[in-house]
Amino acid sequence: MNLVVTVIGVVAPVFLLAGIGFGWMRLGFDYPLQFVSRLAMNLAVPALVFTALMQAEADLAALGRVALAAGLAHLAVALVGWGLLRGLGFDLRTYLAPFLFGNTGNIGLPLALFAFGQEGLEIAVVVLAISALGYFTFGIKLVAGRGAGLRMLREPMIWATLAGALCLWQGWQTPDIVTKTLTLLGQMAIPLMLITLGVAVGRLSPGKIGPAVALSVVKFAVCAGVGWGIGHWFGLGPVAFGVLVLQMATPVAVTGYLLATKYEADAEAVAGLVVVSTLLAVPFLSLLLSVLI
Repeated sequence: MNLVVTVIGVVAPVFLLAGIGFGWMRLGFDYPLQFVSRLAMNLAVPALVFTALMQAEADLAALGRVALAAGLAHLAVALVGWGLLRGLGFDLRTYLAPFLFGNTGNIGLPLALFAFGQEGLEIAVVVLAISALGYFTFGIKLVAGRGAGLRMLREPMIWATLAGALCLWQGWQTPDIVTKTLTLLGQMAIPLMLITLGVAVGRLSPGKIGPAVALSVVKFAVCAGVGWGIGHWFGLGPVAFGVLVLQMATPVAVTGYLLATKYEADAEAVAGLVVVSTLLAVPFLSLLLSVLI
């Protein structure tokens, strides 16, 4: 019973906040999605990533092992996903990027924080950074048929990660007034992302629900299994192991739909994956957390 209460305490706030965003949209209230998303991804999330790394108690070598494990886990999922999707006759341009890249920001960060505390958040931002790096390079190439060029160098989250890692490595701290400002800015990232996720999901018009259900289940099993195997192979500690598995198992990100729309892939099918995988994440991630906690 205590385990059930603990898992509910971790999962419920995440999806209740997303539900608030969904309800807000359904009630017809105005929500400037593009503006809020840009505010979150260009200011709030980079501030959260930077301060979490700068103030991290884990050493740089430990976080480096997590980064390497996350990179190999994404590579393994890409290879397995490529084989499965090609074998089943799915369009790789439409389905491989959503299969590979999970919602490590909107859902992964708050779940890691609530389940594993500040240490979990510090590790989760490393996995998020690796996922974002892959998304802005390999992910765009998958969907668009060409690379992103230097686009990733214009992403504030990439620079926030590098700057935070440098401060952690050198033991540097920003002036107190700067740290407090960035901390306040970062504190709005998680609720803002979750509410925005609910609004974004509510606006989608999902299609091809049957394949979306099947692929969502397969994605969860493959990604969680790969994260589990890589985590054991690297001998990660309990918190790092739990965060890696949790982050890898997150549902399809809304950015996958935006990418499909921009580069004229099957956006309706990706919308179905986003909606279905997010709904299935409630029981799937709850079950996973009951094992990891």
